Amino acid sequence: MFLARVLGSIVSTIKHPDYNSTKLMVVQPITPTGEDDGPSAVAVDSVGAGKGETVLVLRQGAAAALVLNVKLPAVRSVIVGIVDHIDLTSQ
Repeated sequence: MFLARVLGSIVSTIKHPDYNSTKLMVVQPITPTGEDDGPSAVAVDSVGAGKGETVLVLRQGAAAALVLNVKLPAVRSVIVGIVDHIDLTSQ
């Protein structure tokens, strides 16, 4: 799982059946402090994320199958949470 910032959405009228009725988003992996951390990626949005939001992205096919309720999905990355706040202070 990794943190990412949503850069935007992808519109596609013709796509693999596993992507029907899903929203595809472009995400930029980030560090907990908000710095870019690697190349951007495409992820299926399962939570209704929007552009500019910080999200949790799961990058594992088996877990994507559970989230999307598809037996063998052609999906690797799924947005599974919207981050409200990150607290990096030690306790």
